[in-house]
Amino acid sequence: QVQFVESGGGLVQPGGSLRLSCAASGSIIIFYAMGWYRQAPGKQRELVATITNGGRTDYADSVKGRFAIARDNTKNTVFLQMNSLKPEDTAVYYCYLDAQRLTGRRDYWGQGTQVTVSS
Repeated sequence: QVQFVESGGGLVQPGGSLRLSCAASGSIIIFYAMGWYRQAPGKQRELVATITNGGRTDYADSVKGRFAIARDNTKNTVFLQMNSLKPEDTAVYYCYLDAQRLTGRRDYWGQGTQVTVSS
């Protein structure tokens, strides 16, 4: 079993900032990449940002220069600092984990946290 504790979503005005955090736990042998995806109403889930356990990052073009992902490997926690938020950033943000367990390696998803950017 893999558990996630996500926090930091909410309502913010355009141009504002939010910080998401996600702590993963469970019977996990290796934590590989962690990150965030998002899904807006009527759209497919899309990559926001990921970070490997070695610190390599990957960002969607739409968030480069505005969002920053970081990770605390001692706490198996990933953070997403979101600045200069736009209405088009409104979505449910899902924590992502690529993990190795005794049953094998696969992707895991958090329950999601709502981010709404509106005046």
